[in-house]
Amino acid sequence: MREPRVLLAVALTFSAAAAVGAPLPDSYTSALRTAGIPQKAASAVVMPLDGDGLEAALNRDEPRSPASTMKLLTTYAALRTLGPAYTWHTDVAILGTRDGDTVRGDLGIRGGGDPALVIEQLWLLVQKVRGLGIRELRGDLVLDRSAFQLPPHDSAAFDGDALRSYNVGPDALLLNYQSIAYGFVPDVAANTVRVAVLPPLAGYRAPATVRAVSGACGDWRGKLRADFSAPFAPVFRGAYPLDCGERNWHLAPLEATPYFGAVFRALWEASGGSWSGKVRDGLVPAGAPILATHVSKPLAEVVRDVNKYSNNVMAQHLFLTFGAERSGWPASFERSRAALRAWLAEAGLASPELVLENGAGLSRVERVSAGSLARLLTDAYHSPVMPELMASLPVVGVDGTAAKRKGAVGASHIKTGMLEDVRAVAGYVLAASGRRYVVVAIVNHANAGGAQGAHDALLEWVRVAG
Repeated sequence: MREPRVLLAVALTFSAAAAVGAPLPDSYTSALRTAGIPQKAASAVVMPLDGDGLEAALNRDEPRSPASTMKLLTTYAALRTLGPAYTWHTDVAILGTRDGDTVRGDLGIRGGGDPALVIEQLWLLVQKVRGLGIRELRGDLVLDRSAFQLPPHDSAAFDGDALRSYNVGPDALLLNYQSIAYGFVPDVAANTVRVAVLPPLAGYRAPATVRAVSGACGDWRGKLRADFSAPFAPVFRGAYPLDCGERNWHLAPLEATPYFGAVFRALWEASGGSWSGKVRDGLVPAGAPILATHVSKPLAEVVRDVNKYSNNVMAQHLFLTFGAERSGWPASFERSRAALRAWLAEAGLASPELVLENGAGLSRVERVSAGSLARLLTDAYHSPVMPELMASLPVVGVDGTAAKRKGAVGASHIKTGMLEDVRAVAGYVLAASGRRYVVVAIVNHANAGGAQGAHDALLEWVRVAG
């Protein structure tokens, strides 16, 4: 939201940067020129994983903003340290007393940092509690987030768009990525557009329909003229173009505690339960009787979601969990940054240029070199968790964030990275020769948005010539 090998130097010099090994292909360098990207703003590394083969590099040791390719570092470190079968636990505890089918007093939910606690899992947890014969809650729902020790999160700090789901911060009791999906479904016969809201939220009053208009789809979100100033009562003052067909808009307009409470109440009451209290933050004492526990899906599956779809908040959960398991709970970014540097040093992968913030790449300050990423990927390839890591990467032209890319289609597992002024790819390419390569390419420049052609050309060159 991610080993050491000596390259053979040759006398090849570019206008603003030196290359090492084989010359990088004209298709790559000319695509950079066409996009208006100077070579000093680009880094690239090509390395064979076994035996001889193509080796080339451009500005390999230059610190760069890696965008979401930083997730490779976080996910590999988590797999090696925690193991592919690692899980997170979410506990439900009675904080008051039980009297038959009634809890007199509070019910607590203690989060363990599960990155993938979604509505289906909370529904199952509700069913477990209801299945134990509890029907009525006469106290509050107390949410314990103490597993993470984090400063207040400002969702608007990164890019000024506080409602975007990718700006949601980590939370030890994160539910459904704190996201609401607004589905817009045209009803041509009725000349209207129906609005479906998921997940169900008690007390949420979204309009059932919005006005339909004809014309091109274009900026359909802007045309809706949405107003979320009253978080539980959004308003769409504009219209939705019928030509758009069915679309979904994922946003995070609610704060974490009211969001969790609204979803829990909707699920609890739908299951036949009653609840007369409110939701609030607090602590679940260590000795509180546990009613039910949800065990997350294993880390290997979480890593797949993180890398295939570049999920930023999930990556931050892995980063925090990694640090806490190495240095002690509660988790914090400071502990995780120190723990990751220590782990890299122990693994012989120390990267002096590395700058860490949240481990997801959703950062203006994180830095790493293409050479360090290449060494990391080489180490990962020869590690016991290689199958899990490689399978988590998008396959070019097939799935995830690389589904629409064109370089080495079907033959490369590549993590992509994209921020304003940043484009990056890093991963593995299987060449026609049968050799497999590490390929890393990063551009940091105002024209980085035009770098995809160059990166696709580099991947295709490795596939054909490697």
